Formats: sequence, structure tokens, C-alpha cells
Amino acid sequence: MGRLAWPLRPLPDGRGEVWRWDLQAVAELPAARAVLRARLDGVGFPRDDEDTAAERLILAFDELASNALRHGLCPVVATVIAGSGGWLLDVSDRDPDTMPSPAVDRDPAHGGMGLYLVARLSVAHGWYVDEGCKHVWACLPTSTDDRAPALS
Repeated sequence: MGRLAWPLRPLPDGRGEVWRWDLQAVAELPAARAVLRARLDGVGFPRDDEDTAAERLILAFDELASNALRHGLCPVVATVIAGSGGWLLDVSDRDPDTMPSPAVDRDPAHGGMGLYLVARLSVAHGWYVDEGCKHVWACLPTSTDDRAPALS
């Protein structure tokens, strides 16, 4: 995969309940994941070995947020919009001049596979710049059987 694996695209129009985290450090991610897990439990996505959609969202959330914290500029804002048929994950940082760039020719043991992973888990993904912030986003289905979620 080359640079086209993470295309420059505007954020889709997503409507639904909005969950937001303001992050300053990677050390905050375990608590943010726990809150996201609790919110998912609260809206009917309990831990279930048969349905991994919620776990995929948590993984994508962690990958995009950790990338922003490691490679972008704080503050980092992570937002999940829970729509009727899918989740819209948007993570922003204050480094609009650096595009998300999947690792090329790197041993996977050395990391750098997060953008590839999120691209595979999502039905759509991209990034854009707005008001001095870079936004990296992904749309994830609420079911592992559904590869084309409705976001409204």
C-alpha cells in the first residue's frame, strides 16, 4: 500500500450521539478506552465473543489516537459519533502540515501498521484539514457482517 491507502477526503456527514475525548498523552489512552468500552456496553454492545464490531472500534480508536499523540501536535481530540448503522471516528491534532502516512518497507515487528489496520477494519477512511487541525477519520460498521454502514 502506498500513500493512497489513506486518501485526502472530507469527513462524511454523520449524525448521532457524540462521544468526545481531549487527550494530551499516550498514558491517557487506557482510561479513554475503558470509558469507550463502558459507553458501548451502555448502548447495547456488550463484550461478546460472537460480535467483534465493538472491539474493532476500540482498536481503531486506540490506533488513530495514539498516532495523533505520537506524531501530531497536542491537543488531540478523539470523537466517536454513534449513528444508527455505524460509528464515525474522527481524531484531530494541531499538525495540519503532516499527512497521515502509512509505513512503507518497515518490518511489522517495528510498528507502523496502525493506519493499514484501521483501513482494513473500516468501510471508509480519510483525512482533511480544517481550522488549523488535521483530522484523520474512519467509518466502522456496528456489525462485522455489515460492510456498508449507514451513518444517519
